[in-house]
Amino acid sequence: MQLLVNIDHIATLRNARDEGYPDPVEAAKVCEDAGAKGIVFHLREDRRHIRDNDVRRLKQSVRGLIDFEMAATDEMLKICSEIQPDLSTLVPEKRQELTTEGGLHMKELYNDFEARVVPFLKDHKVAISLFVDPVTDDIKRAIDLGVEAVELHTGTYANAKTASDQDHELDRLIEAAELAHSSGLQVNAGHGLDFENTPTLIKAIPFLHDVSIGHALICDALFNGLSNTVHRMATLIHGESDD
Repeated sequence: MQLLVNIDHIATLRNARDEGYPDPVEAAKVCEDAGAKGIVFHLREDRRHIRDNDVRRLKQSVRGLIDFEMAATDEMLKICSEIQPDLSTLVPEKRQELTTEGGLHMKELYNDFEARVVPFLKDHKVAISLFVDPVTDDIKRAIDLGVEAVELHTGTYANAKTASDQDHELDRLIEAAELAHSSGLQVNAGHGLDFENTPTLIKAIPFLHDVSIGHALICDALFNGLSNTVHRMATLIHGESDD
C-alpha cells in the first residue's frame, strides 16, 4: 500500500495570482522527500489548475509513480501517450463541478471505452485505471475491458454523516474491492480521504495498492507544513515507524 499525493491544489493557488509560485513541481519534490511514493495530477480541459507545461516538467522530475488523471477525450489521450505516465486514471469531468463528483458511468461509456479509449492507451503501452463507484456492475465492466486497475471513489464514504452510513459505504467499498482484487485488478482508492477516515479504510481493505489524497493534505499543510503533513500520512499508510 502506498501514498500518492495529488498536487492539483498547489497549482490552483499558483494560478490565483499567476506569478509562478507555489510551483507544483517543487511541491511534488517535497512530497516525495517526505515519503510519498508518487504524484497524482488531473489535467483538466479548462486547465483550471495543472497546465500542460506542469505535466511535462513533472514527468522529468518525479522519481516515483506518476498517475495522470484525465477525461477520455482525444486531446487528453494524445497528451497522455506523449507523456507516458506510469498510470492513466480515467475520470469523469464536467466544467461546472468544483471537484470530481463520482465515478465513471460505465454502462454509458463501455462501448466507447472498448472501441476507442482502451485500445489507444494499450497500443501506447500506458497502464489504465478506471475511477469507479463501488458498484458491482461497474467493476465487472472494468474487468471485461481488461484494464489494469480500478480506483474506488471514496467520496460517499468520506462524506457520510453518521456512523451507520459510513459503515454502509465501507461495506460497499469492501465488496467492490474484493471483486476487483479476486479478478486480478489492482485496487486503488481516492477522494475525500483524510487523517480521520483513512485508517478505517486501509484496515478494512488491506490489499489496497495506491491511496490518492490531495485536498486534505494541502489544507493540513497550511498549518503544519507540507513535508510534515505528507510524512505523517505516509507513516499512517505505509505502516512505517515514525522515528
